[in-house]
Amino acid sequence: MLSHETAAELHRLADQSADLIYVTVPRERRVVAAEGVSIYRSARALEAMQGRTYPPRTKIEETVLDLTQTAATFDEVCGWVTRAVARDLTDEMRLRAAMGMRPRLRWRADLHELIAAAADGDHSVLEYRYDRDVERAHGLPAARRQVPFTGPGGRRGRRDRVYGDYALVVELDGRLAHPDENQWKDKARDNAAVVAGMQTLRYGWTQVRREPCEIAIEVAMVLRLHGWPSRPRACSPGCPAPQAIP
Repeated sequence: MLSHETAAELHRLADQSADLIYVTVPRERRVVAAEGVSIYRSARALEAMQGRTYPPRTKIEETVLDLTQTAATFDEVCGWVTRAVARDLTDEMRLRAAMGMRPRLRWRADLHELIAAAADGDHSVLEYRYDRDVERAHGLPAARRQVPFTGPGGRRGRRDRVYGDYALVVELDGRLAHPDENQWKDKARDNAAVVAGMQTLRYGWTQVRREPCEIAIEVAMVLRLHGWPSRPRACSPGCPAPQAIP
């Protein structure tokens, strides 16, 4: 049956076609891979197969977990899980059930945390990193996630993170390219926040990945301007966040 990136493409989890065709067969089978085909063997091949599909493929939950096991980095793991949940291809309960069927699973503890975060509204690797490395690591208040809004002219959208009690919006932009059309959409969203009495901070992938402490300081300063009574804590020895806030 088709598995890994090939199954992900059929499930509409992957946006691009892989260079190889990935196939999983029962462990006892001895199959010689044809050119352009990569073969995996599994003792759970029949259990993992989705019923009534042609061509046969692994279930979406099994596909997600397979991909997390072959991922080179945790960011890749995060991408597969958050994308599957954000696209309503699966949910927390089914992913956890599939995890329970695997006695050996790399990243198990991280996957439990990641699946819960995705179910709670983390739609991307960038959002997960912000919540983990900026917000929780520095003791900032928890923002509301993916908050719907209606702007001027009736245009609808979602704000990535909203600190409603402190009139602050944080937008997270994970795009490597930023065409003019997207810039105008971002400006319109920021302007709508201003009209609603909110202030907007906007961060990209490089900032969140390399400067989480600096972001925490900026967010904390705005929160305090709007009444947050606390201060950020140190995420690790040497973290400058607590000392940066007067």
